Amino acid sequence: MAESEEEVDVLVQRVVKDITNALKRNPNIDEVGVIPCPEARCNRSPIVLVENKLGVESWCIKFLLPCVHNKLLLYRQRHNWLDREALLDLTGTLLLLNPDFTTAWNVRKELIQCGVLSPEKDLYLGQLALTRSPKSPETWIHRRWVLQHILHQPSAPPPPQPTAAGWSQELSPHLSQVLHQEMKVCADAAGRYPSNYNAWSHRIWVLQHMAKGNVKVFHDELSSMSRWVSKHVSDHSGFHYRQFLLQELITELCPTQQHCGPLTNGELSGAEATVEEEERQLRLFSVFQLFHQEMALCSDLIQSFPGHETLWSHRRHVFYLWHQWRTERHCSSRGDTDGDGAALQDARPARERNCSSSRDMDGDGAALQDARLAREPVKGPRWGVELMEVDGVDPQDSKRLKRGVAPPSLPSEHGFVSGVLRSCCCHQQRRFATAYRKWLDTVVHPTSALAQHSSCL
Repeated sequence: MAESEEEVDVLVQRVVKDITNALKRNPNIDEVGVIPCPEARCNRSPIVLVENKLGVESWCIKFLLPCVHNKLLLYRQRHNWLDREALLDLTGTLLLLNPDFTTAWNVRKELIQCGVLSPEKDLYLGQLALTRSPKSPETWIHRRWVLQHILHQPSAPPPPQPTAAGWSQELSPHLSQVLHQEMKVCADAAGRYPSNYNAWSHRIWVLQHMAKGNVKVFHDELSSMSRWVSKHVSDHSGFHYRQFLLQELITELCPTQQHCGPLTNGELSGAEATVEEEERQLRLFSVFQLFHQEMALCSDLIQSFPGHETLWSHRRHVFYLWHQWRTERHCSSRGDTDGDGAALQDARPARERNCSSSRDMDGDGAALQDARLAREPVKGPRWGVELMEVDGVDPQDSKRLKRGVAPPSLPSEHGFVSGVLRSCCCHQQRRFATAYRKWLDTVVHPTSALAQHSSCL
């Protein structure tokens, strides 16, 4: 074991060189770890490479880290000169073992800006560092900086911009590859550390900056995450990510002011109006499907894995998001008028029907009906029993919207809770179901009744 300062320096140089050579020999290394080994055994290198796994024996770290730290700090203080290759080797070794050392990341930022270091190689180093420290905030921050640098390069293709119709262009092959790699890195880090907030926040940031408005990317993410959350039913961060995806998809598919109000007369020709109406119906049907599928997934997980509060919390958020979207859309359709008042003429009969008959389920006037049914005892689950009409949609078109889609409602939610309470013996499950039913009656029910009362005025 090294004792003198000269021996320590020789040992550090040897370890740094061995790590650098291992990374060069095998560019497919996908994990870095520390091998418990309190003392050096034989006269061999403490760096172990097995297949695609790189290990560092723990006995050398207490000599390695302080020495590399000091060399890097002396360089930053201009007390010691290091060439670029030495900087790359020192910072790479240091960050694999201690990825939260900000100074090392800053040095590599300067090397990227000078063109000495490839941004892709730095992303690879960060990927390896995250296998050892999945929550490292400095690593995630630096990773975002590198991605911004890639996006701002003159040769890099720009992020896709939404088209005039609101649908997004396809990603370029290069941007699609970077995006796919980032999703994989985030998924691996989230799997290594439960509730890894830093990884999920980075994943959201990547989508916002590299795929904003791209409906296909967001929809693919939502579909791929179904399997992940089914295996991590207690990880709230994963369900929060699904909530973000759902909100973004709803915003892109059916903006309240642009696509959900009634069509104005006289501005479009007959053919254009028909195409616009068809697209609006398709978007509306897609939103209904999103809510239906999300509630169905949540119901399946709650029944398969009883007693997990995260699942009930997610269900509460999704149902409230549906309730809020439905209310905003109803207000938008009532307030969106054209110059000759045609939209107002279309909206007035709907309000009169809502106020005159409690049986009328036109549009979001179903809130009063839901509130009345919520007070009545519900016998068994009622998924798909009560279907909601759509404001401003022709009766023939509404049949296409409702085919195979049962939007959530207060009666269906009360029926689901009643079914859970009857069939489940888990104390925690019953407690969460009771709390959810109380939330429905105290939060959603009053707002539904208030919205219905306002629409009748």
